[in-house]
Amino acid sequence: MALEQFCDVVQRCQALQADSYATEDHDVFMIAGRSCIEEGHSAQMLSIVLDDTNQELVRCMGWNLLPPLVQVLLKKDDNNLPHCLAIFNHLLETCRPKELLIGLLEQLEQEEPVAIAESLHLLLKPLQRVLLRLGSRKASSLGMALSCALEQVAKLPKPHTKEQEEDDIFLLGRCCSDLTAFVKPFVQEAERELRKGDSKASAISEKSAKLDGMSLDQEELRTELLKFCMSTLSRPLLEVQLNDPDALALSPLRDLATEILNNLNAIGESTPSLVYQPLSKRKEAAGFLEEEVRYPKESLASLAHLVFVHHLAADTFPCVFDPVFCLRCNMDHVSLLLSRSADLKIQKGLELYEKCLVRVEDHSLPSELLEIKTFLTVPQNLTKVMTLCPRHDLRRKGLKVFQLSIDKFSLEAKYNFFRFMLKTSHHSGVEGYIIKNIRSQVDLALRPGNANIWFEGFRLPPLLQLVFTLPDGPETDLLQYLDRIMEALNLLRYLIIRDKVTENKTGIWTALYKIEDVFLKPLRFGINMSRAHYERELSTTTTENKNNVKETSVISVSVGDEKLPSMTSESQIQALHSALHTFDMMESVLVRTEELTEVKGSI
Repeated sequence: MALEQFCDVVQRCQALQADSYATEDHDVFMIAGRSCIEEGHSAQMLSIVLDDTNQELVRCMGWNLLPPLVQVLLKKDDNNLPHCLAIFNHLLETCRPKELLIGLLEQLEQEEPVAIAESLHLLLKPLQRVLLRLGSRKASSLGMALSCALEQVAKLPKPHTKEQEEDDIFLLGRCCSDLTAFVKPFVQEAERELRKGDSKASAISEKSAKLDGMSLDQEELRTELLKFCMSTLSRPLLEVQLNDPDALALSPLRDLATEILNNLNAIGESTPSLVYQPLSKRKEAAGFLEEEVRYPKESLASLAHLVFVHHLAADTFPCVFDPVFCLRCNMDHVSLLLSRSADLKIQKGLELYEKCLVRVEDHSLPSELLEIKTFLTVPQNLTKVMTLCPRHDLRRKGLKVFQLSIDKFSLEAKYNFFRFMLKTSHHSGVEGYIIKNIRSQVDLALRPGNANIWFEGFRLPPLLQLVFTLPDGPETDLLQYLDRIMEALNLLRYLIIRDKVTENKTGIWTALYKIEDVFLKPLRFGINMSRAHYERELSTTTTENKNNVKETSVISVSVGDEKLPSMTSESQIQALHSALHTFDMMESVLVRTEELTEVKGSI
């Protein structure tokens, strides 16, 4: 029945002009043709499609047969596969490219990972053939195809281990290879057109002159390819961890990254210029927003990571670039990556920052760099990584990189950096770590031959004022600020032991009276108040526990803004004992410090 209907509509349309086909003819051709393929009449369909008298009809309506043909081709084991493949290839050569493009892109959209991978593998080459038929006016169609393909690739699961990538269990590697092959001829075309502009390039502005020599169609093609490269850098390349060649010799993901960087260079985008984009001076004029859209920040950060961490396209970078300059250029990328919530982006931010820092000489970064916004936002983002990131390895890595960054600062820069962090970090652990670093710098300054004007003499007391203080006076939450307080007490004990009263190199003996008023006395008062409160809570909880009184937790414990589950009575008692032990330890250090002050002061 379907075959008869199909033959009837074909016969009726043979006598009509292409623009005379009725809507009913289109509908019957589409429905009957699809039914014929689904019912297995592909051999008869092939003879009809190849008939010379039907070519105009096929040219106008044939693209409607794509859905059932694609389904047969995806199954692979169908008996009608050879005939359907022949029909499919004939349609690609005969039908109008625009309609073929729409039909193929519709078939490209899938939801299941295996279906996505199989559709991409089957349809990207046909899409390439169709686009090449469009000639010079294909830029917007290519952009649409690339966008659709990348959306499909983005749906695929990402490999998390070397073994998963090696076995390509999610088929992402094959899709990346297919995508690279798909875009290659269009990149080659753009590159050829760009080379034609070489003769017009001036010594003043070579790139600008080259682009001026390109036609509007070629500039649109180059723009679509640039969009594709930028999108690929963000997804999937920023979402996967590349394996080095020593770990995985054959890596489609690494090959895709390499090809993207090569493609950028081929279409006239210099890799060094892209990495250093944040430092380039943009005009406050029309086109600024377009600049942000053409070069998305995440894509540029991904590019920087590929270059500096994986050393891709490293041969395109001039060797004369100063390590400090490279660090400055990458700080925007580091800040962006560290501000993200995804663990992998944070990891890449840490890796990029570390790679840039290790090339810089110790104690060489001048204090003037702290006037650049990113040299302050990066430590703030690092603080969040060290304190809030759920992964222990990233918190530990963050601390390592944080210390490495401190080591690279000059003495003046360290001094100003410590002041900034003590004023802005608002985290006891981070402030305690900064105080520990201050102690190390003072210790170095007091050694013979290492004297400096920043960590001894008249500049040190203003820094110590930020150390020896309680955020809320006697009412400070001592458990919350435990790390900061203990490091401050240890620093005070060190200064009293190390600096003689007669020399007073650090100014500690001059400032001691003020330290006692604003730090030691409020601290002792706070310890006494806190101990009394917790002893009362312990007594109440213990009594109620003995009486088997069912209750909820009397202690509100939270991490950030998230409250932890209520504790049992036994857990409450244990926590209260732990708090009292902490107050005893704090008081012990405080007493020894006060005794030491009296002894040293009387000498």
